[in-house]
Amino acid sequence: MTVYSVSYDLNKEGQNYKNLIAEIKSFGGYCKVMDSYWFVSSNNDAQTVYSKLAKHIDKNDRLLVMQTSSNRQGWLDKDVWEWFRKHEVKNTAR
Repeated sequence: MTVYSVSYDLNKEGQNYKNLIAEIKSFGGYCKVMDSYWFVSSNNDAQTVYSKLAKHIDKNDRLLVMQTSSNRQGWLDKDVWEWFRKHEVKNTAR
């Protein structure tokens, strides 16, 4: 499995996040990192992950799906780091 970061801005006032969040939660694993930032684990490539999510946003919204790497630094909740480390092992054991 590969871990991807998913970040989005829904720019239409009153935008419904419900379907997008449900799609994010449909992946093999997911972790909410910040308000509009998640980690997901998937056997799919970034284009496929993006395509699954993009059907839930409008044309004026923004969406970024990017494979994570071991070159990182940050200040996050302990449970987020634990989730990432757990899923990263699967990511590097290809």
